[in-house]
Amino acid sequence: MATKKSKRPRRYWLFKSEPDVYSIDDLERDGSTYWHGVRNYQARNLLRDEILLDDGVLYYHSNAKPMAVVGLARVCKEGYPDQTQFEEGSKYHDADSDPADPRWFHVDVAFVAKAAAPVTRDEMKAEPKLADMMLLQRGSRLSVQPVTRAEWRVVLKMAGLKESW
Repeated sequence: MATKKSKRPRRYWLFKSEPDVYSIDDLERDGSTYWHGVRNYQARNLLRDEILLDDGVLYYHSNAKPMAVVGLARVCKEGYPDQTQFEEGSKYHDADSDPADPRWFHVDVAFVAKAAAPVTRDEMKAEPKLADMMLLQRGSRLSVQPVTRAEWRVVLKMAGLKESW
């Protein structure tokens, strides 16, 4: 059975995480994790429909000083229902979500590498080649965002990283 992967070339994303919630160090320690708790419909649609196996992920520490791309991950499992939506007591519980028709989805990501040096938001803003990057646009708050191939390459170079899978 063909996977969704065979339908298109690799794409690239930026995933935001607060370092005190789940940092790049946590991902490195664990090797992989499920990217749960997203409760925004636009981001959900990306997780459910667009983000595929082996897509690249820029790991971004948000709500941090400084906010920065701190590493690289890859998608190791395509979108599937986020079980925390059904768990009473979970901060991600959604009483209106139906197990027969789940509302919220997530993907699994695997650690690839830490940045040689974090690439701060200010450094990215100063790079003309990143002027159109969604992360840097006013009002852009999505925790999961698309990144163009050109943006991906620029950020990897700034971070001292190579695509290695």
